[in-house]
Amino acid sequence: MIEAAMIWNEPNNKSHWDPELDPDWARFAEMTIAAADAMADVNPGLQKVLGGISPIDPNFIRNLAGRGVLEHVDAVAVHGFPLDWNLWHIQDWPKKLDEIKEVTELPIWVSEVGVSSFGAEEVQRWGLDRTAELLIGRAERIHWYSLFDLPQAWGATTRHKEAEGSSYYRHFYLGLIREDGSPKPAFAAFKRHTPEIGICQWFHFEDSRLDEAVRRMKELGVTYVRTGIS
Repeated sequence: MIEAAMIWNEPNNKSHWDPELDPDWARFAEMTIAAADAMADVNPGLQKVLGGISPIDPNFIRNLAGRGVLEHVDAVAVHGFPLDWNLWHIQDWPKKLDEIKEVTELPIWVSEVGVSSFGAEEVQRWGLDRTAELLIGRAERIHWYSLFDLPQAWGATTRHKEAEGSSYYRHFYLGLIREDGSPKPAFAAFKRHTPEIGICQWFHFEDSRLDEAVRRMKELGVTYVRTGIS
């Protein structure tokens, strides 16, 4: 069952939308309204989710609200990786959500949150438990990113790749399961947080990992997933 569709991914991230070509976000607002209305025409029961924004910026949401965008969507989503990329502490999660709640009454979804095991797998396990403590009950949907590590041979989609140093290589270690298929310590810990926390996992067309993903998510007790097929 598809309960929702997200309009864009990290639109306020320069690698996903060019603010120089749309400095006041007017074009993005028009596109979002058109997409949301088209979804409503095809499937009135489908929830339309804006985001997920990264960075978490209430001024961006305030701008879109002023352009009427929030009247056409059902929820606002945010992304956060405070132990890997964001310049704020993990304990600031409630504050970050409150900043968005101050500018909209729409439900808040956390459509991507995660901790890489690049530095240590114990850090990932601790980060998972702390994230669950901070977010469960504060967000309508929480999607942990991700189930599988990104295979090294695939490469991560970033602007500067290896030149980013450890920031680039952290992309490959966000899964609960290593590239060789073995579970990390965070895998067992994740069972304590389902069904409240779901999974965000991308799949390629005819992805060979799909059956294994379904089996593993059933093992974890996952009941909702954010995904896309490329």
